[in-house]
Amino acid sequence: MPTTYLKRGMADLKNYAGLIGALVLMCCLFSYLSENFFTLSTLSTLANDIPTLVVMAVGMTFILIVGGIDLSVGSVMALAASFLSMATVRWGWPVYLGSLLGLLVGALCGMITGMISVGWRIPSFIVSLGVLEMARGAAYQVTDSRTEYIGSAVDGISAPIFLGMSPAFLTAIAVTVIGQLVLTKTVLGRQWIGIGTNEEAVRLSGINPRPAKVLVFVLMGLLSGLGALFQVSRLEAADPNGGVGMELQVIAAVVIGGTSLMGGRGSVYATFIGVLIISVLEAGLAQIGVSEPMKRIVTGLVIVAAVVLDTYRRRGERA
Repeated sequence: MPTTYLKRGMADLKNYAGLIGALVLMCCLFSYLSENFFTLSTLSTLANDIPTLVVMAVGMTFILIVGGIDLSVGSVMALAASFLSMATVRWGWPVYLGSLLGLLVGALCGMITGMISVGWRIPSFIVSLGVLEMARGAAYQVTDSRTEYIGSAVDGISAPIFLGMSPAFLTAIAVTVIGQLVLTKTVLGRQWIGIGTNEEAVRLSGINPRPAKVLVFVLMGLLSGLGALFQVSRLEAADPNGGVGMELQVIAAVVIGGTSLMGGRGSVYATFIGVLIISVLEAGLAQIGVSEPMKRIVTGLVIVAAVVLDTYRRRGERA
């Protein structure tokens, strides 16, 4: 057992070192190719663009660790944003109550996915695909299929306040730290890892894994609602088409961070670095004039490379 923990610890250190090394190399490359990349303006823009992706990637890390997946997060984010805008614009609610409603809507969507998937033992891939469609349709219904402009009532959340960093960015950092502590320092976090590693062993040890698995999806929905708040504050509007394809970005960031698609292993800190890699890659490619189709090709290659590396890591751990 100590040998197993030592091997896993060494693997984690190698993963962190590899991710940080890749991030540094990318920054150096784009700084060389574009004189405007390594500037305070670019770094500030990056910092204030990623909070939505960061908090949703934290939730997806937990889901992948327990061996699940949630494809509905982009649509759930759009639905939460739609309810937030409806409450503040049409109903005249204060922003904090509208934001709370958005969070609750996101959590409810996560609960539906979790309870159906866990209760009926249906793959979360299929259930979340259905919730993706339902949430998107509900977002269109709530907003009458048009963008709701909220105005400056919420823009302070994404406005830089300290060294170019916004409250949204600082909140995303806090969520990352708390998420890592929950995963590594609490009984719940150990249960999630145990479920992803061998759910039957967890059950035979006298622990019911179902509540812990449902909770993961609820947290994912809640963090999607928080991501919706960040996005609305940045755009000053709620778009029912917002978040299309967001699930792919979220999963990509988590996989690049080294979280196993097979469950049982992952790190919230590594996911955060994965988000930075995705964001730096997209920003850098845009600054050097790479076309949108080519950006998608390069990003896809990076994701495939991350999955291949994960496969080799798993083989090394079993050896």
